[in-house]
Amino acid sequence: MENLEQWIGNLGITEFVWPTVGILDVLDILIVAYIIYKIIFWIKETRAWVLFKGILVIFALAAIASVLKLNTILWILSNTISMGIIALIVIFQPELRKALEQLGKGEFFSYFNIIRSDERGNDKQAERVNDEIVKAVQKMGEAKTGALILIEQEVPLGDFERTGIPIDALVSSQLLINIFEHNTPLHDGAVIIRRNRVAAATCFLPLTDSNEISMELGTRHRAAIGASEVSDAFVVVVSEETGAISMARGGVLYRGLTPEQLKGMLTQPQRTTAKQKLVLWKGRRK
Repeated sequence: MENLEQWIGNLGITEFVWPTVGILDVLDILIVAYIIYKIIFWIKETRAWVLFKGILVIFALAAIASVLKLNTILWILSNTISMGIIALIVIFQPELRKALEQLGKGEFFSYFNIIRSDERGNDKQAERVNDEIVKAVQKMGEAKTGALILIEQEVPLGDFERTGIPIDALVSSQLLINIFEHNTPLHDGAVIIRRNRVAAATCFLPLTDSNEISMELGTRHRAAIGASEVSDAFVVVVSEETGAISMARGGVLYRGLTPEQLKGMLTQPQRTTAKQKLVLWKGRRK
């Protein structure tokens, strides 16, 4: 301790006061840390997570420009960041409004507590889920039962999930067939599958605004393409008119698939081309 005080004196500091940390200070830090933790996990469950990572990149570039004295870049970034608060309010308006509504209802923390502690299933579970999806799609195609199924990948689908009815059940062909059965309460809308479980049903999806889509495609196929434009999800579609099986990913619709082809596309990793990345980026901006 004496050596430390002598070293401080050599630095020219005549008086040094050790900080005091009390119980209230620790409680204050823990509360703030918990709130930040919940907010980050809430954002990570929505498409806003992609925008949030972009904001982090801007701050990282500003820090590098400041260290390297890149004045022009620093001036551009500083002016961009100065408008950041207004941009954040505009971009995250739906999420902020929902959070304020839950805060007024006294359900603020329950709203943020949407992440489950379970981890992603292993390869064997994923293979079983794919088999159940293919089996259900094949039977619904034979019966000409319309269906729309989203399999979540890296981009979270929490925004779409909140528009539907929570299910949280194991994936089985019988369950999927029963959900999309005609004249049942859950048949209208899309089913979202996350971490090898049926997360929600009757979910609403954005329609694509592309002019290159064939006029013979209905709302279900346009919603599938629209969802694949704003996320990296695998979107499986069964036509109610023809029973044909299709799959949309990266803004591209693959039509007339056989059950074997569908299973192959579900098991292979998605490789996004530069054009599809541009479409995906534009979709997230909407």
